[in-house]
Amino acid sequence: MIRVEHLTRNYGPRVAVADVTFDVGKGEVLGFLGPNGAGKTTTMRILTGYLPPSGGRAEVAGFDVATQSLQARANIGYLPETVPLYPDMSVRSYLDFMGKIKGARDRRREVDRAMEKARIAHRAGDQIGKLSKGLRQRVGLAQALLGDPPVLILDEPTSGLDPKQIIETRNLIRSLGGEHTLILSTHILPEVAATCSRIVIIANGRVVAEDTPENLDRRLKGAESIAVTVRGPREQVTRTLKSVPRVLSVQAESDGNGKAPAGSLASFTVQSEVGADIREALASAVVQGGFGLMELRPAHLSLEEIFLQLTTTETPETEAAA
Repeated sequence: MIRVEHLTRNYGPRVAVADVTFDVGKGEVLGFLGPNGAGKTTTMRILTGYLPPSGGRAEVAGFDVATQSLQARANIGYLPETVPLYPDMSVRSYLDFMGKIKGARDRRREVDRAMEKARIAHRAGDQIGKLSKGLRQRVGLAQALLGDPPVLILDEPTSGLDPKQIIETRNLIRSLGGEHTLILSTHILPEVAATCSRIVIIANGRVVAEDTPENLDRRLKGAESIAVTVRGPREQVTRTLKSVPRVLSVQAESDGNGKAPAGSLASFTVQSEVGADIREALASAVVQGGFGLMELRPAHLSLEEIFLQLTTTETPETEAAA
């Protein structure tokens, strides 16, 4: 549904986006991440027709965003980070106006549908300028949903929302994933983990990673990790876990003083060879050793840790060119 090939954008001598390539399949929710100044907003502005590329190409719904801009934009619902609203208009009149610009056929029904999806229908008659920032953000989301576009590009969609509204918006984004193709740009990493099936991480204008969070975790650690909690003597349990074939290392969790817990209940991180599923073998070894198996689960790097490992070696640039 979205194809980006060797996309480049220059601001004079400065390269803001350099050789960016990625695809987004139909119905997929893609997280687009990067530090300030990485090139996220520039890439999204090119995709939505706000900026022309300096090189490379991008397609949305089969239309080239540079040479078939009107057709491409007709298939996009865009929520920019700073939502362009008319504060003197009511919610309904603004959405009706935007629906007219977008050429919606049955504007009243379309506006009602968009307000309902964005959870803003109860404020239809309110003046936009008197709404809270969170409610104005939802008006912007309703605007993006007008016309039921197949592609949604959302830049910081939960900015300014309270916790309840954030949860509602995340649920909405997940529900839209089957019927729409979404690109979600955000600085809130748990939001990506909660809503996106795949992520693209960009730094200094270049893609530094593209994969699922789980696969990125494996690539960065070079091993599979399993968290194990066992009731039994720590040293004996450690020897038992190390005896399992394809185990690379066993590390006991430490307490606040930097020492491994000396009590009868201890937690371990077991590293095994990439591609090896040793959970059954670990469970069998623990039980046969006469210990109590309390927990056994995959242990992953957090999205924050993945993000930092991939971007902290880069030199951030100014957000103005992002």
